[in-house]
Amino acid sequence: MSTPLSNEQIHQSLANLSGWEWSEDKVKKSFQFAGFREAMGFILQISYEAEAADHHPEIFNCYNRVEIALNTHDAGGKVTEKDIKLARLIERISAA
Repeated sequence: MSTPLSNEQIHQSLANLSGWEWSEDKVKKSFQFAGFREAMGFILQISYEAEAADHHPEIFNCYNRVEIALNTHDAGGKVTEKDIKLARLIERISAA
């Protein structure tokens, strides 16, 4: 079972992740792309990283907007280091 991060640990981790916020026991970010194809390509890239990490985000897509929410189910739906690591990977994907 994963260990939930403390409020302070979450805030410290998000200080290095631009645009990510913590609410409703999830770390979240919204991304905007030039169009649908770019948004779907982003989602596809995330899917490979998430599957490799065996950690799957909540993903919402509407045309060129992608919203990501992360928490860990085996930690009671709380934020863990697994979520922060996946958020960092998602940031690298978005920067590419």
